[in-house]
Amino acid sequence: MTLHFPNASRNYDPVRRCVSFWGHDSTFEVAFHVDEDALQRIGQGISPAAPGDEASLLHVFDANRARIERVAGQAYSRRRQNFHRLSASDF
Repeated sequence: MTLHFPNASRNYDPVRRCVSFWGHDSTFEVAFHVDEDALQRIGQGISPAAPGDEASLLHVFDANRARIERVAGQAYSRRRQNFHRLSASDF
């Protein structure tokens, strides 16, 4: 089965310090969290994300969504779990 990302929604969670988004493998929903540190690394040189700044973190996520989804798919293919937290080392 293949992981798809039909839902473009994402949200910033200040308590967990991450951006959450969801993928689907057939009828199974898979939740992903991207750490602030990962988003800061991704955004370097393009649009730096300030720690805890929701707008800049979401902007970096949106501008790099294809890359983030690709990394999420790789993580899911290694371990088919219903939750994955992506950190800076994943990128």
